[in-house]
Amino acid sequence: MLVAQGFSPACCGVGRPEGLRYGDCFSRSLGLPTPRWAGLEACATAEPTTDTRERVESRRYRHEELFDYTCRVLGRLDVPSEDAREVAACLIKAELRGVDSHGLVRLPVYARRVRAGAVKARPEIRLFPSTAAAALLDGDNGLGPVVGARAMDAALDLARTHGTGLVGVRRSNHFGSAAYYVEKAVEQGCIGVAISNAPPNMAPFGGRQRFLGTNPVAIGVPAGEEGPLIFDASTSVVARGKIIVAAQTKEPIPEGWAIDPDGYPTTDPEQALAGAVLPFGGPKGSALSFIIDILCGVLTGAAFAVHLNTLENLTAVQNVGHVLGAVRTDLFMSEADFRTRMDAILKMLKASPPAPAMERVLLPGEIELAHESRNRAEGIAVAAAIMEQLTRLGAELDVPLPSPLEVSSVSRLDSA
Repeated sequence: MLVAQGFSPACCGVGRPEGLRYGDCFSRSLGLPTPRWAGLEACATAEPTTDTRERVESRRYRHEELFDYTCRVLGRLDVPSEDAREVAACLIKAELRGVDSHGLVRLPVYARRVRAGAVKARPEIRLFPSTAAAALLDGDNGLGPVVGARAMDAALDLARTHGTGLVGVRRSNHFGSAAYYVEKAVEQGCIGVAISNAPPNMAPFGGRQRFLGTNPVAIGVPAGEEGPLIFDASTSVVARGKIIVAAQTKEPIPEGWAIDPDGYPTTDPEQALAGAVLPFGGPKGSALSFIIDILCGVLTGAAFAVHLNTLENLTAVQNVGHVLGAVRTDLFMSEADFRTRMDAILKMLKASPPAPAMERVLLPGEIELAHESRNRAEGIAVAAAIMEQLTRLGAELDVPLPSPLEVSSVSRLDSA
């Protein structure tokens, strides 16, 4: 059965409202194809990369006003205006794409870390050239989205001159959604790659204790009329941020996402947060996460494995490592020819025969694109539990929240 980016059969397999079947979330909220079911029910054991288990009481807000709110919060913490806008853009972009696990839910902990001195509001970020097409960036413990954006900008500068650019990063922090950075490359006509290590929240294949991070990988490829193609995924079955959201909204999580501290499967998000998430694909996801940790941690001089501190530890720096890359699309042919060929392969994939349960094959990132289109038009739905946190944060910093557009009961469709 097809598992597209940001969607899987398990999306409706646990705790779904009576009568809601796999795929109904497409037609009801995004206008995407509805599967041809013919009585076939979803497979609850399939890889869960999407969550529509419960209808969560939410309010919708204009994305521009949430952006302004985020900028004002960060400004109160002495974050420079340009840097505040970068962080806000990263978080709000995730919300627009439906990836609320990497959106505003992260702002309170970012703020706590800055206030506690665990993250610098005004870092002195430095770039050290390594070769003609590679460099090392020292993030000086700045906010992750600021450091990550500087690194991708540097990679793009190198690519413009040399065709490719590779920037390793050390002394950074949680940098939000990796898709944010590869989209920067795509906007400049380049292929973008972004990987990052993360604190040990995942058990390696065959293990029961935390050792690996949920280390994400994102790749963005420009195209013509059919693109761009944006792939972004963690190396765990699910991004840990989704379990955090589930814990805050008091929702159970699907089986197969995580284990408890004793190594047993759990559907309790609190037990999952105390235990460990699981790698996708068993040994494959485990190995990929390990390789990303080597590239982002060992190679760059950043922390790695159990030496990475968590976001919640306000007394210690994280020293997260990233690798950002950019590749010009005219290295082996003209840019126009590349875009034409990309359109051809994207059309071929979409035209491939669908599985019995599906109306058509979806491209990686297609669901997130549909989310963004809807959320720009209708506003971003923010769960009440998250708004409570943002309300407290705003009160502490004398930053009022924007007014909601409406009260609604919405199903969140998040990407991994």
